[in-house]
Amino acid sequence: MKLSPLDRILLLITCLLAAYQVSVGINGLENIPTIAYTIAFGVLLVAGLLIIILGYEVLDSPVVVIVSTMIPLSLSLGLVWQHVDGLRFPYLIFAILGFIAIILTRSLRMPGKFPTFVLTLVHGVAGMIVFLLPSILAASGTTHPGFGLVGLGGAMIGLGGLLLSFLKTGRPIVSREIILRILPGILLLMTLAFVTGFALA
Repeated sequence: MKLSPLDRILLLITCLLAAYQVSVGINGLENIPTIAYTIAFGVLLVAGLLIIILGYEVLDSPVVVIVSTMIPLSLSLGLVWQHVDGLRFPYLIFAILGFIAIILTRSLRMPGKFPTFVLTLVHGVAGMIVFLLPSILAASGTTHPGFGLVGLGGAMIGLGGLLLSFLKTGRPIVSREIILRILPGILLLMTLAFVTGFALA
């Protein structure tokens, strides 16, 4: 399936939003959140550019599952570090070990459903944090209500990440054509929600 002109426009806007967030949207934060958010939006920027340049064929690369995990893991780490002091180091350890586990289960041949289990666990935990934590903080009045948009972005990144991951593992939830048709729109709406939510925090 080839990229349509509309797909390219949506992906380009996504890249511009991600670049803005890296250069402007994370100023004034502590080191760990700054690094985590830079990784997340930097990976999103590079991924968008690669799809624009190389087309959807780039999604067939073996590193797609790994890359699609870096974004929610990094975002969730930054959020936990900023807002949940008591879980900073335990979650940092989980993020590191989870990422290593996904690299190993995707690099080495392992029988059975263990690689899928690891992928679902790491994606699930990171995605739920990115979805729930901003939503709870916004609803409780701890942050500006608009920060809840980060949670909305978290829901979309969880959906997009799982669609791509299961597509790569050969067990797509829906057909490849449907995934590729909606992917640029999901990426744009997700990035817009993140950038707006962080700006309103």
